[in-house]
Amino acid sequence: MSGTYSYSPRDGHGLRHDPFYSIVGPRPIGWISSMDEGGRSNLAPYSFFNAFCDEPHIIGFCSNGWKDTVANVAKTRQFVWNLATRSIAPAMNATSASVPHEVDEFVLAGLTKLTSCRVKPYRVQESPVTFECACTQLVQLQDAHGVPVEAWMVFGEVIEVHIDKSLITDGVYHTAQAHPVLRGGGNGEYAEIHAEAIFSMQAPD
Repeated sequence: MSGTYSYSPRDGHGLRHDPFYSIVGPRPIGWISSMDEGGRSNLAPYSFFNAFCDEPHIIGFCSNGWKDTVANVAKTRQFVWNLATRSIAPAMNATSASVPHEVDEFVLAGLTKLTSCRVKPYRVQESPVTFECACTQLVQLQDAHGVPVEAWMVFGEVIEVHIDKSLITDGVYHTAQAHPVLRGGGNGEYAEIHAEAIFSMQAPD
């Protein structure tokens, strides 16, 4: 017999895994590289990430807790987004490890640092698409009662874009050709975008 499962998040979901992460998903991955004032690199994935504005291009990610990435961006106002793809998904996952500030996640995951053009943080050379970004806003989130929570939203304007030319045909970037991976729910679930998953619909006039 079907029905509706309802609950109030503040009282708990009552299930084995919180369905929120599975329902709002798959979600693009904010694989963010940053650098502290001393020149030490940091690389970490964030599953709460997306694009928020087209003119100018603004992307953003949310950090649960004041982590190294947020601390670095708060000081330098710069970061890089790197596209996570199926072939480098294990390396991306490796950079999610909780390690001391002095540990370089590029080295930890066996990734290559690529010098950026307009910001100091490095790009991931193995990633086929990267955005160099200048921080526009850093906002501490709050609940419905106006009480601050331990989560910070970082927004950045994309000031330089780098795309592997193999992903562009006749002037069109092909999303599926890069085989991007997205964060699902449950215990370590991910999804991959492939050509068979793409369909088109024209917006109404």
